[in-house]
Amino acid sequence: MPKFVIERDIPGAGKLSARDLQAVSQKSSRTIKQLGSKVQWVQSFVTADKTFCIYIADNEEQIKEHASHSGIPATKITQVASVIDPITAE
Repeated sequence: MPKFVIERDIPGAGKLSARDLQAVSQKSSRTIKQLGSKVQWVQSFVTADKTFCIYIADNEEQIKEHASHSGIPATKITQVASVIDPITAE
């Protein structure tokens, strides 16, 4: 299945408490379960005013549906073409 990077503009994201981050994580997970889709959340990186989330899904529309139902913005959705890492260099 395709992998996507979702950029989410969330002012103050880097200042969210552990409890706030837990609540957002629970909301995302509940939405995935409720939609019954093949969306899988892999992980997210929190920066000062954004999050960058890695999701696996059949298509971009499933990502948009998740964002709409969860209320968590999906500012930009980019499908991953390839993954490289230090092992790729060997």
